[in-house]
Amino acid sequence: MKICVHGAGAWGTAVAVNAAARHEVTLWARDAAQADAMSAVRENSRYLPGLALPASLAVRAGDIAQAQAGADLVIVATPMAALRAQLIALRGTSAAVAWLCKGVEPALDSSSSTSFGLLAHEIWAQVAPELRAGVLSGPSFAQEVAEGRPTALVAASPHAAVRAMLVDAFHGPALRVYANEDIVGVEVGGAVKNVLAIATGLCDGLALGLNARAALITRGLAEMTRFGLALGARAETFMGLSGLGDLVLTSTGDLSRNRKVGLLLAQGRTLAQAVDSLGHVAEGVYCARTVVQRARGLGIEMPIAEGVVALLDGRMSPQDAVAALVGREPVPESVQQPQPGATASPRQSP
Repeated sequence: MKICVHGAGAWGTAVAVNAAARHEVTLWARDAAQADAMSAVRENSRYLPGLALPASLAVRAGDIAQAQAGADLVIVATPMAALRAQLIALRGTSAAVAWLCKGVEPALDSSSSTSFGLLAHEIWAQVAPELRAGVLSGPSFAQEVAEGRPTALVAASPHAAVRAMLVDAFHGPALRVYANEDIVGVEVGGAVKNVLAIATGLCDGLALGLNARAALITRGLAEMTRFGLALGARAETFMGLSGLGDLVLTSTGDLSRNRKVGLLLAQGRTLAQAVDSLGHVAEGVYCARTVVQRARGLGIEMPIAEGVVALLDGRMSPQDAVAALVGREPVPESVQQPQPGATASPRQSP
């Protein structure tokens, strides 16, 4: 298979390295100097230092149309904020397309109270519905994938051929890829887990204990599921890799950028200081407000996500945010279904 990966960050490089063992892969970098350096030293020293790039992996910059000419599969490995432009540029391509980004696009009209940022499949439906497309997601740190450590991912798309192509492209001895039709649920899991990981990082930073962390993860899963069901996802998706699996990894793993934001806020860092120290994008910081805004429009309660937004906005201290969650009135444990009258997003997958 001929594969072109757009974006030479940590995750784009990791999947390109993985696929290059079995396929013809080109990794396209926006920065020509970065591409030249990677080609010369055979290493992505900025994002994956110490990892040797296989000789079979081509690293390119410049004309992206030339880099992806003849590709069977194009992988978009950019932050969520760049996905719209990438999909617009890919209009008319005959290749299958899949994105790796998790989160929610920043609202295009921040002045409107009804303006929502979109999930990736909603952007796809809006700007390039003719593309055969999907998402590759699940519990994964780029460093471990690049090192060939055991990992399981999920390939989600309404198109069976795209799901099959993603499995063929990446499924191997260490990286296992499972197909799923529920692209809505997979993307909700990938977005909301980032917000919840900030909360668990806060909990750990305040040394509240493992019991408190387990409670936050469990109740966070309930919030994620309520939100996903209201958007048309399937409940069982949230018991799988892109739901529970990714939530546990991002909430507990030391490589998690979103968890680290919570840890740093608990230590008294400002949000700007926490974000600047990462060197990478922490999607939870940028999508928390949109998730809460959409949940309110759907009549869905997400108290943990609400607490994270209050913390990020500076309306609550770390201690007050945790106290607000711990001190909530008791409610039934069962997952609450969307309230009568709540409607799913009008933007559905193609």
